[in-house]
Amino acid sequence: MMEALLRPMAVFIEVLLLAAVFYCILAGVRLMLFDLGITRKYSNIITLMLLAVGAMVVVFLSSHLSAFYPEI
Repeated sequence: MMEALLRPMAVFIEVLLLAAVFYCILAGVRLMLFDLGITRKYSNIITLMLLAVGAMVVVFLSSHLSAFYPEI
């Protein structure tokens, strides 16, 4: 019974860790864009674009990890 739950838990934990890493990367990109002189007028648009990119990365990682994660 425990072996059946171990693989999904491992995939879930790995996706959470990778999502945290990509969140930090995308937050850094957002700050860098504002430091380069993009006005606050575009703040919502940039945030939504980076949120969409982050969501696509998480979907990609979770689908590939669930498909190709080795058996435990």
